Amino acid sequence: MKRVLITGAAGFLGSHLCDKFLANGFKVVGMDNFLTGSENNISHLFGNPNFEFYHHDVTKFVHVSGDLDYILHFASPASPIDYLEMPIQTLKVGSLAPYNLLGLARVKKARFMIASTSEVYGDPNVHPQKEDYWGNVNPIGPRGVYDEAKRFQEAITMGYHTFHGVNTGMVRIFNTYGPRMRLNDGRALPAFMSQALRGEDITVFGDGSQTRSFCYVDDLVEGIYRLTMSGYHDPVNIGNPQEITIKEFAEEIVKLTDSGSKIVYHDLPKDDPKQRQPDITRAKEILDWEPKVDRSEGLKRTLEYFMEKVK
Repeated sequence: MKRVLITGAAGFLGSHLCDKFLANGFKVVGMDNFLTGSENNISHLFGNPNFEFYHHDVTKFVHVSGDLDYILHFASPASPIDYLEMPIQTLKVGSLAPYNLLGLARVKKARFMIASTSEVYGDPNVHPQKEDYWGNVNPIGPRGVYDEAKRFQEAITMGYHTFHGVNTGMVRIFNTYGPRMRLNDGRALPAFMSQALRGEDITVFGDGSQTRSFCYVDDLVEGIYRLTMSGYHDPVNIGNPQEITIKEFAEEIVKLTDSGSKIVYHDLPKDDPKQRQPDITRAKEILDWEPKVDRSEGLKRTLEYFMEKVK
């Protein structure tokens, strides 16, 4: 039975990846320090004989006994609220942690996968964004700690691949949504949905004309799983290319929740990207992957989760 280590296992994406690998017959080692993750996301796994958990900070030396076939580094503050409040920790988990984990992958002869991000493209001048676009990033702006942590993570991963021969892969994740998102993490969907369910004003930053492309978590996890199994080394965009303005997205959620909430507009944060849309040609060609869950269905599934949380 193959064995995989998943860091950030108690987070939104990490917990879904634990479920995916267990469902596909793997032994899963989860690792998290609960800085932004929640034990509730993985509590259903604690009785599973194929799941074990390490409460550990991956910026410290990482040791896991026994064989490992795959290591997925998904630990990181990932919302603007988190990395603005924890800038140093964000940089450390994008630098010290991959250094520790790549060393472990080298010793274990494991395939190493990093969770990169569409944020490496910054506020893009190219639309949609392909993997060969180098981006437009402000390294000293308020979002820079996250953007540059992820860019460094890609650089050290490729360095270990080219210099030490470590089998590595990189997934550039675009906006994702679904159950287990934190209500207060500052991203558009949990903010809009929790505000709508409470009957509060929905806060849109700027005039709402900026665009995003939202991918349902099940689709994203399937893409990550296929990339992990593929042996491909260069970055691959995984996301839903269906673009929508933030204003339209807020209106969709008001309609879905049958809320009386009004949309109110506030100043746009510095360096907030104007457009964000993945080119997924590479994922289609290499992984035979594209998203299957349309936004209306994905939002319904997510609403069921949020209705349990917002009371």
